Amino acid sequence: MAKKLGGLGRGLGALIDVDDKDKEVVTGGASSLNEVPLSEIEPNPDQPRKNFEAEALLELSNSIRQLGVIQPITLRKVEEHKYIIIAGERRFRAAKLAELATIPAYVRETTEEQMMEMALVENIQREDLNAVEVALSYKSLMEVCNYTQEQLSERVGKKRATISNYLRLLTLPAEIQMALKDKKIDMGHARALINVVEEQDQLDIFNQIIKNNLSVRKVEELVRKLAEKPIDENQGQEGQPSDAGSEPDEYLLLRDMLTDLFPSNQVAMARNAKGKGKITISFKNDEELEQLMELFDSFKH
Repeated sequence: MAKKLGGLGRGLGALIDVDDKDKEVVTGGASSLNEVPLSEIEPNPDQPRKNFEAEALLELSNSIRQLGVIQPITLRKVEEHKYIIIAGERRFRAAKLAELATIPAYVRETTEEQMMEMALVENIQREDLNAVEVALSYKSLMEVCNYTQEQLSERVGKKRATISNYLRLLTLPAEIQMALKDKKIDMGHARALINVVEEQDQLDIFNQIIKNNLSVRKVEELVRKLAEKPIDENQGQEGQPSDAGSEPDEYLLLRDMLTDLFPSNQVAMARNAKGKGKITISFKNDEELEQLMELFDSFKH
């Protein structure tokens, strides 16, 4: 059964410098500080962080044996003698390795939805999550809390463009996402590959990155050259010329609509005789990108 602690636990946390990645997210909801048996605590099944580095966990465990748990974890009480971790699973695991019987914890009064939001926000604010885990956390928050990207931006204190870039990572082929997660490529490589239209082209460039250890700048150059390569509007898939002026009315109508919608941006459309093509909307700076994103958001309402 959880035992309530005095004020010493809070004061100790303020006196000793705690690593940023172990700090709790500040949220609403009543809470109390308790000493909770480890046997009554369960990890959050929706925890986006799946990998815990064994060596770092062992180091933390050794520290806990010497000094105890400096920063309490945060729990939600599910029922009598049963708690779910909101924040602090790494400390919980290390405490078990250190063979502690109990751990100091803030027990919060929250709904299940609030618990999920708090756990996700806490994870997003960490510095040791890989890019795919961050992206999945953003996606989960938007789904659980029905946030728009703008609302999520305000909630987690990140720029709207940053959130959008992370979410776009989830559109990459699984092979590339796994490489990013395993740190075989970095965020710069992935962001460049996002801008490649065809999945096979993405995989081709990805394989070049792995084989030749390409820099981010080199990948950006390859992607730029690929984007600048025109689709021959007068050639069919088998190399047969199409009839001049044979674009369907829908194509011409869409081109006019896009030009009206994005008057300050350069809209380029290309289509071959077999109907394959692409649409490119250019922007000059981050401010124009933000304006584009706001415009696309307005289409949802």
